[in-house]
This record gives sequence, structure tokens and C-alpha cells, in this order.
Amino acid sequence: MKKLIIASTSTLHEGNYLEYLLPTLEVHFKDCPEILFIPYARPGGMSYDDYTDTVRKAFAKINKTVKGLHEFENPVDAIKNAQGIFTGGGNTFLLVSQLYQNNVMETLAKVLQNGTPYLGTSAGSNITGLTLQTTNDMPIIYPPSFKTLGLIPFNLNPHYLDTDLQSKHMGETRETRINEFHIFNSIAVLGLREGSWLEVSGEKILLKGNLTARLFRQNQDAEELQPETDLAFIGK
Repeated sequence: MKKLIIASTSTLHEGNYLEYLLPTLEVHFKDCPEILFIPYARPGGMSYDDYTDTVRKAFAKINKTVKGLHEFENPVDAIKNAQGIFTGGGNTFLLVSQLYQNNVMETLAKVLQNGTPYLGTSAGSNITGLTLQTTNDMPIIYPPSFKTLGLIPFNLNPHYLDTDLQSKHMGETRETRINEFHIFNSIAVLGLREGSWLEVSGEKILLKGNLTARLFRQNQDAEELQPETDLAFIGK
């Protein structure tokens, strides 16, 4: 049975790394003394070691140890044997490229389908959807495929921002970009605002946090979904 926390962001404004999620993670990873961290997304180009150290300090607050996937000689075996897994944010194209390059995409999907507890934030959340095509990230590298883990039956747009009607910015809004995606693709997209997350238990997908999420579907008006809504209906 899937056990996933899929968060829009790792850090809220004026908060510390993972701070707002720690009470939830303490319950989520209660049977996992050690967390396997996948640092492949490398936010700002930081090293695997530095990124893992940031995560290690955050999880120490709930008495969890952390090892980076890059520290293992055989990443496939590391994922198969992990008690719990966390994939952090950064660049989704880089993350997906590295997951394929290290031959762990399929194994990761399999262990998560079978119940290994998982946390994703930002890019690490993007990959739980069907494809990476609704990420906000620049395509700094070309992955072998846009296909991702397919753990939820729709795509995500983490860090979703509403249109600011007072702004003088003339570039495209997030909603415009998602509408462009829907010209060519029928996959539903959930705009997940910062401070919100999805709690997946088996086939149940609950929207958590205090904010609504914005659902986009091809040829339909966008819809606001309330916290505690079960989003499993989106893929049906």
C-alpha cells in the first residue's frame, strides 16, 4: 500500500528546512530509523554531500539518521533495502535524468507502490506524477524520457502561484503555461500551493494543509479543491 507525502515545497517563508512538515514526518516515518535521501536534483547546483547534510540536520530533529543515495555503490540495492525514502527539490530535468542514468526509476516506483514510506518536495514531488512536463524548471539537461513514477494519476505543478492582478509583469502566468500544456495533453494538473501537501495512503489522496489547490483539466474550467478532499477521483 502506497504511503506518500507529496509536498509543494520544503521550506516556507521565514521557516527552516522541512520545519512545517516535521510533525507529519515524525508520524509518517515512525517505523523508519534511517531515511535514504535522493540528492539528484541539486538545487542551485549544490553538491550531493552538502545537500545530504542539510537534510541530515533537519531529520535529526525527529531522531532520524540520513544517508545519501550517492554514498552507496549499488543505488538499486540501496533503494530496495531502504526503510524510508526522501527526494528533495531542485531541477526536475536533472533529477529525472539521474534517476534514469542510475537505472533506479523503475525500482523506485516499484518499492513505493509496495509501501516504502516516501517524502517528496518540489522536484521530488513532481516525479510522483505521470510526467515531468508541468514542472516550473528549466530544461538544463535532456532526460531519456519525460515519464516519471506514476504514483498518482495526474501531474503536479508545485509552488503554484495565482495570477497577481496588480503586477505589471507581462510574462506568462502558471495558469497560462498549464493551459498550453493542455493543448497537446489530456493529463490533469494539480496546482499545489506552498504550504500544501498530498497524503497518499493506498488509493486515497488527501489534500492537506490550510490552502485550496487548483485543478486543471483539458477543456474544462479550473476548479478550486478544499483541504481534506480525496483527489483519487481525478484519474477516473
